[in-house]
Amino acid sequence: MVEVHNRYVTFHPPAGAKYLVGDFTDWNRRPIPIEKPLTLEFPSGAYVEYAFLDENKQPFPDPDNPHKAQNPWWSYPRAIELPGFHYMAPPQPSRTVEVHRHRLESRAFGSTRRYYVYNPSQPAQATLYVHDGVAYYRTARLAEVAQGLLEQGEIRPVRIVFIEPEDRRQEYWFSEAYERHLLEEIIPTVEAHYGPTPEKGLMGASLGGLVSSWMAQRHPDLFQKVATQSACLTASPQGGDSFTDPEWLTEQYRAAPTLPLRFYCETGQIEWLLAPNRRFAALLADKGYPHAYLERPSGHNWMTWRQGLAPALRYLFGF
Repeated sequence: MVEVHNRYVTFHPPAGAKYLVGDFTDWNRRPIPIEKPLTLEFPSGAYVEYAFLDENKQPFPDPDNPHKAQNPWWSYPRAIELPGFHYMAPPQPSRTVEVHRHRLESRAFGSTRRYYVYNPSQPAQATLYVHDGVAYYRTARLAEVAQGLLEQGEIRPVRIVFIEPEDRRQEYWFSEAYERHLLEEIIPTVEAHYGPTPEKGLMGASLGGLVSSWMAQRHPDLFQKVATQSACLTASPQGGDSFTDPEWLTEQYRAAPTLPLRFYCETGQIEWLLAPNRRFAALLADKGYPHAYLERPSGHNWMTWRQGLAPALRYLFGF
């Protein structure tokens, strides 16, 4: 059970609970021992996801909270909405949006890979390649957001390609195999089927935001727009710990000349990536990149990221 008083939340441990976890603990990274009611402070109007761990540190949901989180991978997180929280619902389309499923025999990976394509109702002027494609397609419903914005005249027609990984950590961690897969397989196949567009962009959350920024830095002649959500900037090619690695990619941008890129970046205020994303946004400002940066009173989750879809599309592809 939880009790909410303005910015304060009191967590009452159910039977079997030994630890409290959530975005505020980096989930199982820093679990909080809990034997009695525990009160924590959050930002005003926050959206908080949490769960409990048993004595074996196995997660389980709060049995007294039926409010499930919008998580495509885990079933146990529960959600709390503090006073003042307001979900900014994006525009919705007037018709059913078609998303076409494709398969590709990848030479880069030696396996069959999936991707999905939303083609706008008007001739596409740009193509946005999105990592963690199924989650952005099914959970975030990005294609519907794009079609709704297009119908209201807020963005130019944008084709969206949802790319699904098999091992996202391995593929998004500075992987040259994934780079070849995108540049030599996905993009040529999409353009052969649907036609090329004058602009290309990249989008992703967490490690998907990392690989988007990395690809754009390596290929600024190919990509012009980048959207990152809670980008996992604590990563290094020589490392492997997404919590403690140095901010290697930020330093690459710092050392390089300013590239012809436009960024939309956002992050949650209740996550370990807040400070690294702030530093990256400050770097973009120092280097003169056109960019928008936003923080939300929430964490490393799809409530945070869903609310950023419409602002990202407006900033990158608006008029």
